[in-house]
Amino acid sequence: MNKKKAVLKYGPNIFEITKDGDHVVCAVSKKPISLENLNYWNVELQEAYYSPLEARIKYEELKKKK
Repeated sequence: MNKKKAVLKYGPNIFEITKDGDHVVCAVSKKPISLENLNYWNVELQEAYYSPLEARIKYEELKKKK
């Protein structure tokens, strides 16, 4: 990674790069995620997740708020 954070627009099954970079940051763990390894995100919240574990943590947090 060249340490330049990208800005993305997340859609169902695809994301669009709106500002060039090589990584994004996980909304839960704050770990950097290279765009090549980005597989988990939330379209409604426009957030990326490092792994299914972080996605599950966020899901549980949202479920508690309802």
